[in-house]
Amino acid sequence: MAYPTVSGPYGFKPINRVDGLPYAGAIRQIPIASTYNTPIFNGDVVTITTGGTIAQAGSGNVTSANIVGVFVGCSYTNSQSQPVQAQYYPGNAAASSAIAYVVDDSMAAFKVALTFSGNATVTTANASVVGINLAVRQGTGSSTTGDSAVSAVAPTIGQGNVAALPLRAIAVVPETATSLTAFTEVVVKLNNPQILRTTGNDYV
Repeated sequence: MAYPTVSGPYGFKPINRVDGLPYAGAIRQIPIASTYNTPIFNGDVVTITTGGTIAQAGSGNVTSANIVGVFVGCSYTNSQSQPVQAQYYPGNAAASSAIAYVVDDSMAAFKVALTFSGNATVTTANASVVGINLAVRQGTGSSTTGDSAVSAVAPTIGQGNVAALPLRAIAVVPETATSLTAFTEVVVKLNNPQILRTTGNDYV
């Protein structure tokens, strides 16, 4: 049997809710600071910083972060005073009007590729990945497509029970498995997302 190939990480894609209801496309609009110079790509996990603006959630392997949700686009006014609706934020728009579109539903479920902890090479896990906690691997997305290069870090034997890890695997994706027991994609939810945490940011 031939399986579709997942050639690389693509970020987090909202597909439904943990309770089985369909994802209806709801997003929250959150400002991006005019001084924020890091590109944010469609599918990146993001956090709300002190000051109430959006930023990428950590770098490298993110094992604990105040993740509020997943970035799925933005709007801003460019240097020619033209309004832009964009797949990703280029990081140098320097626009006080920049707004991020974020999926912050605490019940949202996302499809994501599995990669090694040290690089962006897609790898696999068996079905026992369901129910364990995973880290996020931040990668640099594509300025051509606007798509993320973020993935979930595939576990090794004996890992997955650390409460600080930001993801919980809730299902495997059989359509892109490389065999009946090797899955390159999983469905995850956010563990303890920022919107539900009792500790908030400082008021400034």
